[in-house]
Amino acid sequence: MFDNLSDKLDKALHVLKGHGSITEVNVAETLKEVRRALLDADVNFKIAKDFTNRVKEKALGQNVLTTLQPGQLMVKIVKDELTELMGGETEGINLGGTPTIILMSGLQGSGKTTFSGKLANFLKSKKSKNPLLVACDVYRPAAINQLHVVGEQIGVEVYSEEGNMNPVEIAQNALKHAKQNGFNVVIVDTAGRLAVDEEMMTEIANIHKAIKPQETLFVVDSMTGQDAVNTAKSFNDRLNFEGVVLTKLDGDTRGGAAISIKSVVDKPIKFIGTGEKMDAIDVFHPARMADRILGMGDVVSLVERAQEQFDEEEARKLQKKIAKNQFGFDDFLKQIQQVKKMGSMKDLVGMIPGAGKALKGMDIDDDAFKHIEAIIHSMTPEERSKPSIIDARRKKRIGKGSGTSVQQVNQLLKQFNQMSKMMKMMQGGGGRKMMQMMGKMR
Repeated sequence: MFDNLSDKLDKALHVLKGHGSITEVNVAETLKEVRRALLDADVNFKIAKDFTNRVKEKALGQNVLTTLQPGQLMVKIVKDELTELMGGETEGINLGGTPTIILMSGLQGSGKTTFSGKLANFLKSKKSKNPLLVACDVYRPAAINQLHVVGEQIGVEVYSEEGNMNPVEIAQNALKHAKQNGFNVVIVDTAGRLAVDEEMMTEIANIHKAIKPQETLFVVDSMTGQDAVNTAKSFNDRLNFEGVVLTKLDGDTRGGAAISIKSVVDKPIKFIGTGEKMDAIDVFHPARMADRILGMGDVVSLVERAQEQFDEEEARKLQKKIAKNQFGFDDFLKQIQQVKKMGSMKDLVGMIPGAGKALKGMDIDDDAFKHIEAIIHSMTPEERSKPSIIDARRKKRIGKGSGTSVQQVNQLLKQFNQMSKMMKMMQGGGGRKMMQMMGKMR
């Protein structure tokens, strides 16, 4: 996510991050590079120019040149301005109304139908809602089928009417159905076109008028950059939507749409789509995104994701096993499954401060654990519970059965032993020693 922009901003701010002499001249030179990086990311020229002017004004106003750590203060100013540019505060979704009506709008191919399913899944699993998906794209039978497939996948009912070509009528009927059957959220998926046209605008404006949604969300493919921002403006002029959804942020996106859409339409980005899976949806946090763009990671989101997968009962059982020295490969496998549920590996690595830069250019595959799982599955139940019995003969058999080498089996056993020792240390008084050691290392 935003790899290119992060790299260019890092290079631009590199001079100021050191403790060398900082002058008004090299601040201006740095900001010229920052502006160039934003333009390369497909940010509108006026927005990029205004951004760097504000940073310069604040930097000189705060006497950056005379502070002890001018580089750090400069990075903070850039981070704060970037956060402000993307909306400043985190804006949640409005779940008022009985039921809450959410209208999805956007161009064809923006990921509207998939996102409707992701949003339904998010509201069902994270907000304990009972959503109804409504298929109002009457021009593409494939879109109706797609919504039914998505609904089945996440266990959410989909309302559609065969043969009815009036989307306003379908939306109104779906609303009656929702009220009669106890659905407290109605998500209406509408038709997209290949370009903004009058007929499409009139149709969605009519649906909007008929069902009076609490939230109208404009879904935009972030990979279309500046075009996406212009389309958002056309839609907003007609619909006056409440928020923006950026999809495909996991792709090779330059980031221009995320950075400049708020200042053009003055509407917040509410959600981002970060992958193809139904749980690949995040609430948009401008400050966290600014951290990630500047290569500072996003530890808060990483912790939140870990907490979502955290099972207290399982943790207690695990603690007892560690205390009794009974932590085995079955337990290790459970930990891997929990990590995998947290999202794509590339996305998780991007949340660790400095890791994105350190692993730049490396292909971080979601199948990173595949060979580890294969090795563990090739072990007998006894070997998994008592790894100490695995001798050379067993290693050879495990390697052959998992399609890996004896070296890879050895490597896993070594890592497992190190991890077990560390866990044991954290359990006992060694945990305090470890924390003291880490404190001294800072």
